[in-house]
Amino acid sequence: MIKHTLGKTVLALAIGGASLSAFAQVMVGGAPMLASKDIIDNAVNSKDHTTLVAAVKAAGLVDTLKGPGPFTVFAPTNAAFAALPAGTVDTLLKPENKGMLTGILTYHVVPGKWDAAAIGKMVMDGKGMASIKTVAGGTLVAKAAGGKVTVTDEKGGVATVTIADVYQSNGVIHVIDKVMLPK
Repeated sequence: MIKHTLGKTVLALAIGGASLSAFAQVMVGGAPMLASKDIIDNAVNSKDHTTLVAAVKAAGLVDTLKGPGPFTVFAPTNAAFAALPAGTVDTLLKPENKGMLTGILTYHVVPGKWDAAAIGKMVMDGKGMASIKTVAGGTLVAKAAGGKVTVTDEKGGVATVTIADVYQSNGVIHVIDKVMLPK
């Protein structure tokens, strides 16, 4: 029964994400996300991702994420960054912490274009979970339950995908509600 329910959940997420992307303009942070633009050109328009954009700039990752990819980005919102302990973001944005910031940001990036259908298939094939290798070299664990997809980091933090399948010219973004941290 669990396998059947999981399969239905993953299929519904995949179909829902595909139909949303095919028939409606995806809005993120009050701005339309255009599949003809790259990850950076779309992200700078989202009022919900100003902290992420500032962090990407501080880490020197703009050119990489404007590159051909493809990339899958689990993009934390401003609220996700605000939920970190007080002073964390300011500390990470300092030039002397560029290496640490780069490590955290690249932990949110996966090589390849992994939309909801692809992640759903991985989760089904993995009997309810899928390990995903990040650009930083760490691992995220994706799970699907109750119509939601979650991603767990190496420290046990769990982020929920709030908007899936935001297609870009060089990949796909999944908006998440927590900042994920590597070991």
